[in-house]
Amino acid sequence: MKLDARILALFLGVLGGVALLGPAQEDAGSEERGAFAESAATANKDLRSPVDMPVPVPPASEKAMQYYRSGNWLWLLQLAWGLVVPAAFVFTGFSARLRTWAQSIGRWWYVVLCVYLVLFFLVNYLLEWPLAYYTGFVRQHAYGLSNQTFAKWQTDSLIKLMASIIIGWLLLWIPYLLLRKSPRRWWVYSGLLLVPVLFVGMLVKPLVFDPLFNTFGPMKDKALEGEILALAERAGIEGSRVFEVDKSIDTKAVNAYVTGFGNTKRIVLWDTIIAKLDRDELLFVMGHEMGHYVLNHITKGILFYSGLGLAALYCVHRLAQVLLRRYHARFGFGQIHDIASLPLLLLCINVVSLVLTPLALAHSRYQEHEADRFGIEMTQTNRAAATGFVKLLQENLANPRPGPFYRWWRGTHPSIGDRIDFFNSYFPWKSGDTLRYGHYFRPTKPVAQ
Repeated sequence: MKLDARILALFLGVLGGVALLGPAQEDAGSEERGAFAESAATANKDLRSPVDMPVPVPPASEKAMQYYRSGNWLWLLQLAWGLVVPAAFVFTGFSARLRTWAQSIGRWWYVVLCVYLVLFFLVNYLLEWPLAYYTGFVRQHAYGLSNQTFAKWQTDSLIKLMASIIIGWLLLWIPYLLLRKSPRRWWVYSGLLLVPVLFVGMLVKPLVFDPLFNTFGPMKDKALEGEILALAERAGIEGSRVFEVDKSIDTKAVNAYVTGFGNTKRIVLWDTIIAKLDRDELLFVMGHEMGHYVLNHITKGILFYSGLGLAALYCVHRLAQVLLRRYHARFGFGQIHDIASLPLLLLCINVVSLVLTPLALAHSRYQEHEADRFGIEMTQTNRAAATGFVKLLQENLANPRPGPFYRWWRGTHPSIGDRIDFFNSYFPWKSGDTLRYGHYFRPTKPVAQ
């Protein structure tokens, strides 16, 4: 049960958004669809220039397949953990005892809520620590994906714990006040709060939370920074700042993203991706990320996940009421607005999220595919895009074509194999077809002589 700021925010108003969407940043993506058509690589080969030649999808290494298989089993273990632990909190009456201890410190309901949160998060943190240590530290080092020291990992872990507690103090009183004032309609009002909470979260995250874990500085390669800003201007993105993150202190994986709104808008590259991709490969990745921004994927995603979150909250409401009526004697509380109900609500959230996750991930994959299309249409560097993803495949130990289980419940992105296949085949400008997103592109300014 990941009771970090993301899961807490799920109940606070980010319920259908962050937790169902998964990571907000880009990752390699690794799902599976049919095999790469070999004939596409050989048809009319003599008529093509090297830049037009398809890039074959390399098979996953044995090490990558071990990482993939063990990752699926680990995901199932974490899923079971997210059901068993909150169930144990409520069915043993331990959550009610935590609430009673909190009441002995302060009678006012907000003080009780704050004290309960501290106790609850601390107990859960200690229970989860061995699994988190294995997944986040031991396993990453075993597969050669991490440079992080134990001191850095533990420090980040404690920062996340403190952030979760502080966010809980600031926001958790809102749904619990709604539960108290309107026990039958709280889910409607909480669902309506999803939109503003998600927007505020997107504004605050790049300025407050991201710098807690890594150093954000200016780009060291000023020529590359100029090219990225020129690409952003061509995409209609003005006033952006480019940041280089000292991420190699933590990981060997590669990543880049565009985040924020208005004055918080920023283009972020990990130093690892700058070191491992060449210029054209990097510019395509930036074009993809700019596509998310220009196509309003953040706003559309917030609206979509808010709607999904509203449906999830209704299901949580109904399921929690059924469990409460049947087992309230064992729980030690009889009202859903009792703060002791928090693990019960988290249990219901995890159950409902499991059902709704395929819908959320399908929407995420659609947006990622359209961002790929935007990036390709703007840069027209298909081969560089494909070779860049081959490097991502190898650096991140990804499986280029995983199975449907991964796609439905873990796949935030199209598979790397699917993406390379798309880059190998999408050339609308050669056949005179209209670019789907060409109307977004500004003319390239001539270089001053």
